[in-house]
Amino acid sequence: MQAQNLKYSNCNMQRSMGILGTKWKPIVIWVLRERKARFGQIAASIHIISRKVLTTTLQELEKDGIITREEFKELPPRVEYGLTERGLALLPILQQIAEWNGTYCTDELHAHATENAELG
Repeated sequence: MQAQNLKYSNCNMQRSMGILGTKWKPIVIWVLRERKARFGQIAASIHIISRKVLTTTLQELEKDGIITREEFKELPPRVEYGLTERGLALLPILQQIAEWNGTYCTDELHAHATENAELG
């Protein structure tokens, strides 16, 4: 079942995963947890995401009411993304996921991640 179809399921979990079901969406939400940010700032925070995927992710999160997109009529044009009330409500859940990882991430997995970060 495609993510779009999951949004219209009778199951709460399936609907939730239809909205949050890509690996990038929770990460983008996490980046926006403390402040609004511009596209380039988000991209710099998640340096391994392609610009195309970030654009699509931001559009989907905006469509689902998780983030806002605010355009400023300036030269050069400026756009900022921030969390809606619905997006802010996800932060305690994402915090628990981060804490879960901190508790159950093995030393081997952590060493591998650190090694990859140093190489990348």
